[in-house]
Amino acid sequence: MPPIPRLRNYQGPAILSYGFRPFFFAAAVYAGIAIALWIPFFSGEIVVPTAMSPVDWHIHEMLYGFLPAVITGFLLTAIPNWTGRLPLQGASLAVLVLVWIAGRVAVFVSVLIGPVAAGVIDASFLLLVAAATAREVVAGRNWRNLPPIAILLALFAGNVVFHVEDATSGVASFGPRIGIGAIIILLSLIGGRVVPSFTRNWLARENPGRLPVPFGRFDLGVMALSVLALVLWLLLPEWTGTAVLLLIGAIAHAVRLARWAGDRTWRDRLVLVLHAAYAFVPLGFLLVAGAILFPQRIPVSAGIHAWTVGAIGTMTLAIMTRATLGHTGQPLSANWLTQVVYALVLAAAAIRIAAVFSPEWTFGLLHSAAAFWIAAFWGFAIGYGPLLWRRRVKSSG
Repeated sequence: MPPIPRLRNYQGPAILSYGFRPFFFAAAVYAGIAIALWIPFFSGEIVVPTAMSPVDWHIHEMLYGFLPAVITGFLLTAIPNWTGRLPLQGASLAVLVLVWIAGRVAVFVSVLIGPVAAGVIDASFLLLVAAATAREVVAGRNWRNLPPIAILLALFAGNVVFHVEDATSGVASFGPRIGIGAIIILLSLIGGRVVPSFTRNWLARENPGRLPVPFGRFDLGVMALSVLALVLWLLLPEWTGTAVLLLIGAIAHAVRLARWAGDRTWRDRLVLVLHAAYAFVPLGFLLVAGAILFPQRIPVSAGIHAWTVGAIGTMTLAIMTRATLGHTGQPLSANWLTQVVYALVLAAAAIRIAAVFSPEWTFGLLHSAAAFWIAAFWGFAIGYGPLLWRRRVKSSG
C-alpha cells in the first residue's frame, strides 16, 4: 500500500497550503499591532471603540486573539503528522483565517456592534478549530491526541466566560485565569513532547552523552499536579493551600526541565530557546505562589507575566521559527535574525517582570518591554514572512 500523501496536488496560494503559514504570519503581525495599540490606549492617548477596558482588551487579545492563532497553526500542522491524514488547505483554511480576523475586528469595534455580537463572532473561532481538530483525530483514530481538543474547549469556555464577565460587570476575572491555566497546561503537554524530543535528536547527533529522560510516570504526575494547582488558582486564587500546591508545582516543573539535559544544548539556539522558554513555567508557578503568601511584596502580575510573556511568548516564537524552517525545506539552524528575535522576546519578558517590582520605573519599563515584544514578533514576520508566503523548497526533504 503506497504511503498516504502529505499534501494534495494543491495549486492555490502557498500561504493557504498548510495551517502554519497563514496563522503564524497573522499571529506575529497581530502580536505587534495589539501591543502597539494598547500602550497609547492604556495611557489615554487614543480612543479604541471597544466595550472592554484597556486592561481587559489587552488581556483578551493576547489570550484569546493572538495565542489561538499560534495554537491553530501548530495543531493544523501537527495533526496530519499524528493521524496520517491530509492537512486542511485552500478555501477551508481561508475560512478559518477569516473567522479569526472577524473576531479581532468584532472585539475592536464592540461598542459599535454590541458586546453580545462581538462575543459570538469572536468565540466561534475556537469552536470551529476544536471541531476541525476533533474531526481529524477521530477520523484518524488517534485517541492519544484528544487532550489538546479538551484544552481547546477549555479555551473556548474561558473566552465565553470572559465576554460574559466583561459585558455584565465590566471586569473579567475568571475568564483570564481560565485562559492562562489552559494555555500553561497545553504548553506543559506539548513542551513535554517537543523539548526532550528535539533535544534528544540534536544531542544524539552532535553531542553524544547524557540524554533527556523519556516521558514517564514523573511527567504524568507533574501534569496532574499542575492541573490541580491551576484549578485551585482559578477557584481560590488567594488560598494558602493553592500557594502550597503552586510551590510544589514550581519545584516539579524545575526538576522536569532539569531532566531534559538543556545545559548540553548551548551550541544549538533552536533547541536551547525551548529550554529557556520552559524555564518561565516554574518561575510563574513560584511567583504566583509568592503573591498569595506575600501579597505586599510580590504582585500577582509578576507570575502572570512570567507565564504569558516569558513562557508563552518565547515558546510560541521558538515553535514558529522551528516549524517554519522545517516545513519550508530550510536548514534547521538559527541565523542571526532568529537569534535576535529570541533575545528580544527574552528581554521583553525580563523587563516586563521587572516593571512589576519597580513602581517608580514602571512607565519606562513597560514601554521598553512593549518595544522589545513588538520588535521580536515583527522581526519574525519580516524575516520569516517570505518563507511562509512562497512554496516549499523542493530540493530539501
